[in-house]
Formats: sequence, C-alpha cells, structure tokens
Amino acid sequence: MGDTTLRELVYGKGAHVNPVACVEDISSEMALRTVAGYPHCIWQIVEHMNYWMDYELAKIAGGNPYYPNQAIESWPAHPNPADEQAWLATRRRFTDLLARLAQFAESDAGVLERKIQNAGSPQAPRESTVHTMVWQISVHNSYHAGQIALLRRQAGAWPPERGGDTW
Repeated sequence: MGDTTLRELVYGKGAHVNPVACVEDISSEMALRTVAGYPHCIWQIVEHMNYWMDYELAKIAGGNPYYPNQAIESWPAHPNPADEQAWLATRRRFTDLLARLAQFAESDAGVLERKIQNAGSPQAPRESTVHTMVWQISVHNSYHAGQIALLRRQAGAWPPERGGDTW
C-alpha cells in the first residue's frame, strides 16, 4: 500500500514543488550562479540534499555514516569550473536518491514502521522509523527546493519547463 502522501511529498505536489523539475532543465552555468548575500549556488544545494539523502538511506540500511560536527560539513565547496558532465552526474544522483526514497514511501506498513536506532546526531541519538525518516528528509528537500525556486526566479529562470507556481 505505502503512504501516498509521503510519495507525493518526495516528488512534490500541492504546495511542494517537484524537486526534479527544479533542477532538470538548468545548465551547469545556471547551477553555479551565486547571488549576493546568499552563501550557496543551486549546485551546492543539490549536493547538500544528496548528502543528507545518502545519510538517511544509509541509516535505514543499517549503516553508521559519518554525522558532521558542524552543518557546513554537509555543504560542498563551490564547484569550479563549470562542468556540464559533473552537473549531469549530480542531477542523476539526485533523481536516483529520490527514487530510492519513493520506494520506501511505497512500502507496506511493516517496512515503514521498522525501527531505526541511533537516528539523528550522535550527540542526541533517538529511535525513529523508516516512515519518519523518509518524511523528514522529504521536508528537508522541500525546504531546499524552495530555495532553488527562489534562486531561479531571481535569475529570471522560473518556472521550470515542466511548470511551477509563479505567485
């Protein structure tokens, strides 16, 4: 059965923009643009989302991935120079990670309610469920997809080819 709302959140619906649509039609040049007063470009935002999706999926799989001591550790340095193939690889990894999250969202209750130990930071470990972890990372992605939408709008590149709210 799965959780239809959670799957819709992974891929954006309603108030949540589709994260794939946010990035699939922009060039590496656009992905590298910076805005005065904002510390990250779109490429960095996508890599940051990839970092945390990788982290959560590794936790769900029973792994013990490195948890950064400071938030900045989950943000990559600004990529330079622009490399279209590297940007394509970043986007491909992004869509692959989202697909893996969507698979969990489509799982039965037994999988979704499976307990995950030591979720969260090592300083404040807690028990969670697969469902909660996929929900949390999806909301994290929605937050950052909103940043991407804003950066695109500021650059005159909104809405994406697949469409998106313009108000």
